[in-house]
Amino acid sequence: MTETPVRRLIMSLAVPTVISNLISTLYNAADTFFVGQISTSASAAVGVALSLQAVIQAIGFFFGQGSGNNMSRQLGAHHEETAANLASTGFFSAFILSALVAVPCLIFLEPLSLFLGSSETILPYAMDYMFWILLAAPFMASSLVLNNQLRFEGNSFYSMIGLTTGGVLNLFLDPLLIFVFDMGIAGAAIATAISQVVSFTILLVLSEKIGTVKLSIRAFRFSSKMFGMITNGGLPSLCRQSVTSVAMICLNNAALPFGDAAIAAMAIVNKIGNFTNSILLGVGQGFQPVCGYNAGAGRYERVKEGFWFCVKSMAVLLLVLAVLEFIWAAPIVGFFRKGDPDVIAIGAIALRLRCFTLVFSAWIVISNMLLQTTGRMWRASILGFARQGIVLIPVVWILPPLIGIWGIQIAQPLADLITLLMSVPMTMSVIRTMNEKVAEETRN
Repeated sequence: MTETPVRRLIMSLAVPTVISNLISTLYNAADTFFVGQISTSASAAVGVALSLQAVIQAIGFFFGQGSGNNMSRQLGAHHEETAANLASTGFFSAFILSALVAVPCLIFLEPLSLFLGSSETILPYAMDYMFWILLAAPFMASSLVLNNQLRFEGNSFYSMIGLTTGGVLNLFLDPLLIFVFDMGIAGAAIATAISQVVSFTILLVLSEKIGTVKLSIRAFRFSSKMFGMITNGGLPSLCRQSVTSVAMICLNNAALPFGDAAIAAMAIVNKIGNFTNSILLGVGQGFQPVCGYNAGAGRYERVKEGFWFCVKSMAVLLLVLAVLEFIWAAPIVGFFRKGDPDVIAIGAIALRLRCFTLVFSAWIVISNMLLQTTGRMWRASILGFARQGIVLIPVVWILPPLIGIWGIQIAQPLADLITLLMSVPMTMSVIRTMNEKVAEETRN
């Protein structure tokens, strides 16, 4: 981690992670595609459920990133016992907390579905779908913890195996349960739940057999010190995911006056955006263990090299993807919901507008990874809040009454632009600090 050439090291860690993220995104998109064959209301229900899934993912990312990036620094400093305490505390905490969250959600499923943005026509589909997602919540959250911990140990290839297996299984189960067994939208949710349990089982076995740090209930520490370390590393992820959930709820409710087609269209555009984000996040997650190990070892020149490599390479890739998505926006949206011109028209405009600011994500996301992994909790958290919360949520509530559905379609690009302007001074101050430390070491 501290000696291998940085670019080669990041790519060796990023490629399996990108594949894992793409597969994970794929089996979420598979639900959207196959459910889209049922009806527009069913397709919109998957969009409504996204905000609930974001809450479950927030728990997984909080404990996974919080324990994982601290683990990488502790391993870099040769503090193996503390790394083991972090791993076990993060894993068991995520499983228990997600189960505690799922229980009241199951009890109050109908009012929850309405709160998340369901219309009367969407409601029965949303309830059928979310019931099974909630049952699988502890496995979904814990899988994310195991995936992150394996990555931060430098075992990205093995984390990929667990997620990929579940993703491929979901692709087969979706059409089988929805159409062959005639289970409708519930079949899609059951397919996702089964896939999550399978991924969890594989990742747990791999963590025990391959992982550098072993999980043990005896290594669990219910202490302010341990949870403080996890919070310091995981709060930015919790902020990003939680505010994403809130933004989706606001988006769904703001789209309600424009009908089920608007909710379905924005859900599809979000799914398309997830494919692009999965590549970017995968590269950023490949950078994180390199950043953590080398920051812990005081090798700041390697941290900077990795940061600039990720930003530049991702900016080029995102520019190419933006051009392609802009040109073929309508066919891409239509792939998920054929036969509904309203969904295609609304979604194509929203997708094209996002293309104008897509390249900004390279700086925003990699900067957030740098701030989070080097322990700048508050700056990373503010940046995580900005893109989906501080800017997006007010825009979603203010603009639609003034300019109609355009207010929903333009919300994310506007949020990206403002977040970019916020992130530049935050990140450059950290880079200047690292420059000073490198210069000081050179003088000594």
